[in-house]
Amino acid sequence: MNSDWQTSTLGDLGPIKTGKTPPSSLGDGFGGTVPFVTPGDMAGQKWITDTDRYLNENGLTAVRSSLMPARSVAVSCIGSDMGKAALLSRPSVTNQQINTVAVDESRFNAEFVYYDLSVRQQELKAAASGSATPILNKGHFSTFEISLPPRTTQDKIAEILGRLDDKIELNRRINQTLEAMAQAIFKSWFVDFDPVKAKIAALQEGRDPLRAAMSAISGKSDAELDALPPEQCEQLAATAALFPDEMEESELGEIPKGWAFKSIADIAELAIGKVYVSSLHEDIYISTENMLENRAGVTRAASLPSVANVPSFKAGQILISNIRPYFKKIWMARFDGGRSPDVLAFEAKDPQWTNFLYNLMYQDSFFEFMTRTAKGAKMPRGDKDAIMGWNFPCDGGLLMAVFSERVRPHYVHIESLTAQCNSLSELRDTLLPKLLSGELSVSDIAVA
Repeated sequence: MNSDWQTSTLGDLGPIKTGKTPPSSLGDGFGGTVPFVTPGDMAGQKWITDTDRYLNENGLTAVRSSLMPARSVAVSCIGSDMGKAALLSRPSVTNQQINTVAVDESRFNAEFVYYDLSVRQQELKAAASGSATPILNKGHFSTFEISLPPRTTQDKIAEILGRLDDKIELNRRINQTLEAMAQAIFKSWFVDFDPVKAKIAALQEGRDPLRAAMSAISGKSDAELDALPPEQCEQLAATAALFPDEMEESELGEIPKGWAFKSIADIAELAIGKVYVSSLHEDIYISTENMLENRAGVTRAASLPSVANVPSFKAGQILISNIRPYFKKIWMARFDGGRSPDVLAFEAKDPQWTNFLYNLMYQDSFFEFMTRTAKGAKMPRGDKDAIMGWNFPCDGGLLMAVFSERVRPHYVHIESLTAQCNSLSELRDTLLPKLLSGELSVSDIAVA
């Protein structure tokens, strides 16, 4: 550490508060616009921009003293998840599992403080008390030490690392948009049956049903369809022709004529292979801990299990956490690796159905079904037989393949951006400890 760096405590940086949950006696304190942050919302991102729940005015009134300003640094301080750090992007309330410091930014840089704490999770855990459920209370949290360079150096370090994080976050948001676009197509074709309904409406109105389905699939008007290159128009017409122009009743509701209800077992199998732990490293091991909630993918594992072998997975398989399925942890594998026994791996029986299978299991309705049929109260686990028996409407399989090919460019782009994120993360994680320790001077790095 350089001689001009000083040691302070978190309590020196600004007011610290432990979060609070609105009392149950209040009734419903949620459903408003004020973010209510829990450790589950801290999924490895720098900024908390979205949360699962938001306080309404009644909820905020009950816990107003716990409202923290934007740019406060929140740290999870209880249980196995403790030590996660994040910045509040706007005024927010946290639950009681989080301590938050409102950094005095007239003296300190909040982003520098975040970066320092983000690499000290093990130190924070070591400072906790309690064996069954470790906890770092407000008092101990306030005395946690932090080394601080001069303010100008704090600003420069935060700027250097922030540029990298901004690019990572931009890529992640683009990936989220691409995922949402694929899901919108899936929902239109296989849930709302928009191309079928467009054909039905066109027949009733004396219009061309094929043309109507082409518009429903592409989102283009007749004039825009006319302007398409002939090859693209022919391909669109071929896809539209695969959809029937009638609906029919089934035991589970109205579906397109000629379609039937299939089960997961009809189109996929549970993977059963094994791999030696000695052949793995933290980047290719997936457990329930490093699968992110709300379908946010995966992050690097903190450690490997102390067993000889674990179940394996292959690129293209769909991984789903089988513990507490309401957390909605799902990921399409981009490489081969090993997984926890509590992470299920599904493989499409036909490789052409892979993207269809992923989008099928990505749906809220699938995770709701998993949750309803899970076994166990304290630690619910999905029932594999029930999962494999989950029903969904589909054609004979051709549309599943056509859909998978239709969204394939989305996932190629996602994979490319994810690779960029990984490279940027590696660079950031290499620079971070060196900058925070003073080993590397900010004058040695040019900010692009």
